[in-house]
Amino acid sequence: MFEQKFITNAIARSAENSLDRRNFFRAAGLTGFGLGAAVLVAGAPELATSAAAAESAPSDSAILNFALNLEYLEAEFYLRAVTGSGLSDDMTTGTGTPGGVSGGRAVPFSKTRFRRAAGEIAMDETSHVKFLRSVLGTTAVSRPEISLNASFTDAARAAGLVGPTEQFDVFANEVNFLFGAFLFEDVGVTAFKGAAPLISNKTYLEAAAGLLAVEAYHAGVIRSALYALGIELPSVYRHVQALSDARDSLDGPTDDDQGIGTRTRVNLVPTDDNGLAFSRSAGQVLNIVYLNPNDVTSGGFFPAGVNGEINTSADNG
Repeated sequence: MFEQKFITNAIARSAENSLDRRNFFRAAGLTGFGLGAAVLVAGAPELATSAAAAESAPSDSAILNFALNLEYLEAEFYLRAVTGSGLSDDMTTGTGTPGGVSGGRAVPFSKTRFRRAAGEIAMDETSHVKFLRSVLGTTAVSRPEISLNASFTDAARAAGLVGPTEQFDVFANEVNFLFGAFLFEDVGVTAFKGAAPLISNKTYLEAAAGLLAVEAYHAGVIRSALYALGIELPSVYRHVQALSDARDSLDGPTDDDQGIGTRTRVNLVPTDDNGLAFSRSAGQVLNIVYLNPNDVTSGGFFPAGVNGEINTSADNG
C-alpha cells in the first residue's frame, strides 16, 4: 500500500504526535502499558537523514485514513451482499466530503458455505472500520461516495467478462459476487504487506500484521471458493485470470498479479519465486480502485475520490 520512504517518514512524525499515539493505544486496548514516548522506529537509518522529508510527509493519521477509505469500500460491499444493507450512519461520519453508496443488495446465495463465508468477512471488515475510526478519533475521514454498480460493470468490461454494452451485476449470483470479491481481496493483501516491514515499534507492527493476516485469510477464502467453482464450471479460471490481467494493466509495467490457475494447475497462493507476497504502493492501489492507470484523484469505485491527504493514483499510463 505504501512506499518505504513514505511510511518511514510518516511513522517518524507520528512519534511526535501524542494524540495519535493515545488514540491508537486506546483502540488497541493497550492503555496503561507504560509505553509513553517509546521510539516508534528505532534503528531505522533513514530517520537521521530524512528529517526534512519527514516534516513534509503525511502523518500516520493520513496513512490510517487512506486505509479507512478502503475498509469502507470492502465493508459496504460485503455487508450489502449478505444483509442487503450497509454500514450504519454513525459509522460513516467524519472529515472530508461524505458520500452515499450506489448499488448493492443481498446476493441470492445457492450454497450455504459461500453465504456463511461472506457473512464472516462482512463482520471482519465492519470491525476494521470500527477499529480505524477509534484509532483516528476526530480526525477520521467520512465515508466517501462509493459505486458498487457502474464500477463493477466497467471492471468486467475491461476484463472481457461482458461485452462493451452489457451490464455486470455483481450481486446477481454467488459466482458474480466471488468475481467482485476477488477484485478487492488480493489488493488488500499487497497493500498491507507493503507497510508491515517498515514499522519497528512492536505495538504498531502487531496491529499491521493482524490486519495483513486477516486480509490474507480473506483472499485465501475467496480464491479457494473460486477454484472449487472452477471444477464444476471451467470458465471460472479464465474469467479470474482476465480479472487479474486487468488489475495488472492498471498498476504498472510489472506482471505480478496472478489468477488461481487452471483445473490441472492450482495457484491458490500468489507469490514470487521466494514464496513471498508482493507489495503495492498507495498510488498503485488507487490505480486499481479508480480503474485508471493514470495519476487521477477519482473514478471507479470512488467516483468523487477518497477522503484524506493520500488521494492520487500513480502515473502508469
